[in-house]
Amino acid sequence: MNHPGPTTDPVPLPTVRAVVVTWNGLHLIRPCLDSLLAQDLERGLEVVVVDNASSDGTAEMLAELYPQVEVRATEENLGFAGGVEVGLAGLSTDYAVLLNNDATFEPDAVRRLVDHLEAPGHERVGAVTAKIVLTEHDTDGRTLVNSTGNILTRAGAATDRDWSALDGSESTDVEVFGFCGGAAALRSTALAEAGGFDASLFLYYEDTDLSWRMRAAGWDIHYVARALARHQHAASSDAASPLFRYYNTRNSLLVFGRHAPLGAVILSHARQTAALLQHSLRRSEPPTLLRARLRALLDVARRLPQTARQRRTTWTGRAALRRTVYRDGLRP
Repeated sequence: MNHPGPTTDPVPLPTVRAVVVTWNGLHLIRPCLDSLLAQDLERGLEVVVVDNASSDGTAEMLAELYPQVEVRATEENLGFAGGVEVGLAGLSTDYAVLLNNDATFEPDAVRRLVDHLEAPGHERVGAVTAKIVLTEHDTDGRTLVNSTGNILTRAGAATDRDWSALDGSESTDVEVFGFCGGAAALRSTALAEAGGFDASLFLYYEDTDLSWRMRAAGWDIHYVARALARHQHAASSDAASPLFRYYNTRNSLLVFGRHAPLGAVILSHARQTAALLQHSLRRSEPPTLLRARLRALLDVARRLPQTARQRRTTWTGRAALRRTVYRDGLRP
């Protein structure tokens, strides 16, 4: 008589892919990965690390200590935007989670982000952004907020909502213009419809660009206050470096040029040009930063025909886009 063997429940396929992009971040990435692997998401979480041609032993450490993590190594540094695209390639899960290599999630953060996306009435929420607090404290030892999502200014810049606010005093509005790529969850269908990340942006403003395209496609973006991440601000990139100044300047102009109302585009260019002139006349920045500003402005000028074509495409749905920009985005 044949007896059936022991039954085992099938292992559920992951519903979330977490992507971490790193470049020479050996000293940062272990707490980040440990926090992802400790998530209480019952339905499964696959973790993908994109190693952007690191030369500090990251690949060897990952192979030894994190065999359960998929590593995708690149031949050159593709930046955050290009790295995320590598990490999202072949995406088959319902959601994608982004976490900076110098950040950590609380154990319930991913579950809270996914639960919000799956809540009734949230079918057109394309992305949710976590509450990100700084690991550094103020002089009185109090916790400071890093971001509750991205907002835009009429001067032509994107910035973190509630940057450096005291923890507990931050905004409670669920609707926010954009997600912060440092700690967020994205719906796969919204990603596909909006076109994913623009790898050419390399670093900075890539989340603002995608948020704008998601909104133009009719998706909303929400803030989930109970999904908490902690961030070592600028630990993986130096905010006072020529690299930061170049990409921050260039990409702010490119992204606003593609998407913003014309008045905001003009103000954005005027602000960046005035900053170069002001710092040059006052000699208030080192020559390396001034050259980075100038190179960014020249590169934006060379790309004007391409930006104009992208702008025409984006503004096909001009009325809907203008409505979302002024309601949820551009602020004085």
